[in-house]
Amino acid sequence: MPSAFDAAKRMIAAMMAGRSTEEIAQQSRPDTTTPLKPWIRPAKRLEPTFTAANWKTLLANSGATEADKAELYDAKAQEQLERYEHNVENYIGTLRLPVGVIGPLRVNGIFAKGDFYVPLATSEAALVASYGRGARLISSVGGATTGTLAEGVHRSPGFAFASTTDAGLFVAWVCMNFEMLKEAAEKTTRHGKLVELSPHVEGDHVYLVCSYTTGDAAGQNMVTIATERVCAAILEHSPVKPLYWFVEANFSGDKKASAMSFVGVRGRKVTASVELPGEEIAKQLHTTPKRMEDYWRMSALGGVMSGSIGVQGHYANGLAALYLATGQDAACVAESAVGVTRMELREGNRLFVSVTLPNIIAGTVGGGTGLPTQSAGLNIMGLKGAGKARVFGEVCAALCLAGELSIIAALCAHEFASAHKNLARGKA
Repeated sequence: MPSAFDAAKRMIAAMMAGRSTEEIAQQSRPDTTTPLKPWIRPAKRLEPTFTAANWKTLLANSGATEADKAELYDAKAQEQLERYEHNVENYIGTLRLPVGVIGPLRVNGIFAKGDFYVPLATSEAALVASYGRGARLISSVGGATTGTLAEGVHRSPGFAFASTTDAGLFVAWVCMNFEMLKEAAEKTTRHGKLVELSPHVEGDHVYLVCSYTTGDAAGQNMVTIATERVCAAILEHSPVKPLYWFVEANFSGDKKASAMSFVGVRGRKVTASVELPGEEIAKQLHTTPKRMEDYWRMSALGGVMSGSIGVQGHYANGLAALYLATGQDAACVAESAVGVTRMELREGNRLFVSVTLPNIIAGTVGGGTGLPTQSAGLNIMGLKGAGKARVFGEVCAALCLAGELSIIAALCAHEFASAHKNLARGKA
């Protein structure tokens, strides 16, 4: 096994190729003499004049060409400019990604019930085929059983005090004034509800985890604005004043995998399961329940040894593709793609498979869900608008279940490399 020293030597050799240490050092020094290229013009509103000015800058000072401009800023992108008003700044056009669709994926859940066609936006060959294969297997045996187990979106403001005693007194005051702080938070939103304040003391610092339900929205902006109002109420009314504070102190798990969110919830905690007959696994996946359980056991140990949070194969693949296709915040895949896959051999050569994802941050209103192509993606699923977010979360779980079945079976049947070769490299 190569050591860190070996890796460092290889990297140094690559850096030094054809150059001296002085040349490398010179290249790395701050450059205050070369004139800076023109700034992109910032604009709070999306207007054709600003877009035209920024394209003029790019065409003259970057590698972009008129052909690139035509691709990004085509007639549709110009016509629909106003629809992007609340979703982007410094607008220069729209991006096209290939979109595939799988299904029907049958779901039998607490909130989701029916057959769903699922759009997946990706540039990775084999991904849609793999998830589609898992969906076919699940649907052929009656569908996945799904459930929404918990809900909550967090913000964690941080407060610094003059002493640990002051921090403790502050926590006591917060706990006794929850209703007042809840009222302040909920004045900022029609749909968000502050359901819990959880204080965590570290010396003279207090991390105050504010937990909300957010209706059918993913809700990150909603909880940020509400928490700022909570902080304002604290500053106005608390007898113990902080020395300084921040509306988010990196305790909430936002945009990252965290142990706290893994054992609790961030967004929606969802689960999906299915029990598969051995004959269907052999027919559709070309392997056996026993071999899939063997793989799961080995991969679970591999995940533990590598220090991963949770044990799963590739939730990120399906979630990223679905999030892009339906207007979710793609960066939330960092936290959403955390969870546990379990495979267990049952009597009669049957395989029980489940996935549990505690951090599905997604919505069916707000954010990017109203954009033109993303609205179309949600309409394909039949899940655009109010009252659909819990259904969406359960479909996310069923989708991840389909993906786990397919990738694990491909590894068990030694078809993983050949599938990528045939579906990507094998194409003309």
